Amino acid sequence: MGKATKKSMKKFAASGQLKKTIEARKKHQQIKKKMQNRRGNKGRPAELQAEEEEEEDEELEDDSTSKKKGMTVDDLLGGAFMERGDEDMEEENDVGESSEDDEDDGEGDFDDNASFGSVDDLEEDDEGQNHLMELSKLAEQDPEFYKYLQENDRELLEFDPNAMAGTGDDDDEERDEVEDAEMEDAGKLPSLTSGILRQWKKALLEQRSLRALRKLLIAFRSAAHMNEEDQVLAWSIDSSSVYNKLITTALRYTPVVLEHHVPYKVLSNGKFKPPTQTQKFKTLQKLILSYFHNMIHLLEQLTDGDMTELALSESAKIIPYVISSRKTVKLYLKKCLELWSTAADSTRIAAFLAIRKLASATDHSILDNVLKGTYMTLVRSSKSTSAHSLPSINLMKNSASEVFCLDQTAAYQHAFGYVRQLAIHLRNSMKMKTKEAYRQVYNWQYIHSLDFWSIVLARACDAETEAKSGSPSELKPLIYPLVQVSLGSIKLITNSRSYPFHLHVIRSLLHLTRHIHTYVPIAPYLLPVLTSTLSSGSKPKSSTLRPLDFEVQIRTPQQYLKTRVYSEGLIEEASYLLSEWLAVSSVHGSIGFPEITVPITVVLKKAMKSAKSGGLSGKDLGHIKTLLERVEESTHWVEQRRKGVQLAPGKIDAIQEWERELGSQLAESPLSKYVKVQRKAREKKRKMMENARQGQNETLEEMEG
Repeated sequence: MGKATKKSMKKFAASGQLKKTIEARKKHQQIKKKMQNRRGNKGRPAELQAEEEEEEDEELEDDSTSKKKGMTVDDLLGGAFMERGDEDMEEENDVGESSEDDEDDGEGDFDDNASFGSVDDLEEDDEGQNHLMELSKLAEQDPEFYKYLQENDRELLEFDPNAMAGTGDDDDEERDEVEDAEMEDAGKLPSLTSGILRQWKKALLEQRSLRALRKLLIAFRSAAHMNEEDQVLAWSIDSSSVYNKLITTALRYTPVVLEHHVPYKVLSNGKFKPPTQTQKFKTLQKLILSYFHNMIHLLEQLTDGDMTELALSESAKIIPYVISSRKTVKLYLKKCLELWSTAADSTRIAAFLAIRKLASATDHSILDNVLKGTYMTLVRSSKSTSAHSLPSINLMKNSASEVFCLDQTAAYQHAFGYVRQLAIHLRNSMKMKTKEAYRQVYNWQYIHSLDFWSIVLARACDAETEAKSGSPSELKPLIYPLVQVSLGSIKLITNSRSYPFHLHVIRSLLHLTRHIHTYVPIAPYLLPVLTSTLSSGSKPKSSTLRPLDFEVQIRTPQQYLKTRVYSEGLIEEASYLLSEWLAVSSVHGSIGFPEITVPITVVLKKAMKSAKSGGLSGKDLGHIKTLLERVEESTHWVEQRRKGVQLAPGKIDAIQEWERELGSQLAESPLSKYVKVQRKAREKKRKMMENARQGQNETLEEMEG
């Protein structure tokens, strides 16, 4: 049996560099032979040439034997040096933690505790082999310069990449051996200091060193698994400042080094392709996956908001390198969705940007998981709504709509299924007509789902965006079924306790109508709210209840029914929404606006006459009276501008052109100016209520004044 093989030789042979070195030396010998032939060696005796070849073969064998350091031929051919002994397993267990099999995509196992020593060889191998290939082509491409090198710099032509790798990193190898020896001592872990971090950081910045990156990520794992039982770590971190510097350095500089060595491609549509499967990327991939799993584990422990945001933003830059691991992507998406739905607003935004980065992958299966996970997380988070949670839910709806608009073809499949699900709930409620069936529709999740799809379609089917692109959105066919489901849910229950639910649906339809410039008949669903309140036979009861916040209610509490405070709030809210609908371009900008307003004004005037005998205050009637005045003024304003238009069935194009011109002038109409003032007043009132909710009493006095 041969002598015991050293650790350094096992690493060298296992990395596959021995074969590359032998091939490189053979190419170098071929170049020398060609040059000798050119200098007149062709006339030399064949016996002498054979002797030289034998001598060169002996030198090659001696050199490879010196690299093996005591290995026998049987050991080399049998591949014994590539087998992992007990000592190697112990050394690997000193650095990290092994990962589980990935059953989803058939990935091979990788040891999260591995030293990843082969990563260090990538730098020297690339430089040496590339330089050797350049020298081999130099004799053919530039013979004059090659001749100059022969006369003045023969050492360069006799370049040996093995020698460079062996002599240039002696200090680093000795240092690695010292570190490995320290790590093997389980009782005395080396302590990480700021000085060591500075050395790694300098190597990362100046040289983009993979060796320094490996050391940094091994230390990063120690930080991620600190104070955990059954964890074998490589470093002890005694200072909180060193801990923060280590986390920050690993998060910030890992993407920089990876982009330098293994760049990935970003397409014109914003999507990205993972890096090419080169030998370097295959070697680095295990290290990257190990780091990414440790980063996900760290996200579960971080409590500092700034550090969590940094981890999310920097980890998003690593996504292209781990996109092939489905298990890793699922774990990361799950954690990002959790932070997106529960954390502070700034952290939510950082988590959403990471989710959007995942959705930008060219792999459609990943996009499907992102769309499904985003919508389901939104629905779960909107199960209950209050004044405190509503801003967060609105943030989730607006951000999620952006993800659904990234790829409308893929989004259509999901949107169609979820809108159909809403329609099925509505149909079952109409058939069953029981309290339990009604609750399938009259709940916060149903309301927020309708509102979310209104936001998605408003963003995707925006009239101005479609005009610029010149083609309709692929989601446009979903507008009609969504509007039908929304209007059907309003008609499901028509009593006064369900009016807050009706107003929620109408707000969603208003937002949709405002963007798609399509007429949606909302007035028939708002007028019953106003007329039933104005024409109430009994006089409203006075009460000390605070005004009802219609944005956080879907069913009127029993104590508010038939009270003055409820009637006043309902009239104010319904009249404002009616003015908003009349002011949208699809209604106010229509050539038939005067005719559209006729039934509205007739019904409201009749309701006001009966309301004067019902005991309503002048403030309540003032909202309706002011609205009617602005509507009549705007009707006259439109009639004056359409006097010169000749209406005829064959002149549709001329009418559409006139409507486009009118749409650009709507801001000057009396109704538009009235709505603008109302918006500002409501926004000011909302801010005062928010300040009052937070305990700022001076704003309450302002509201009373």
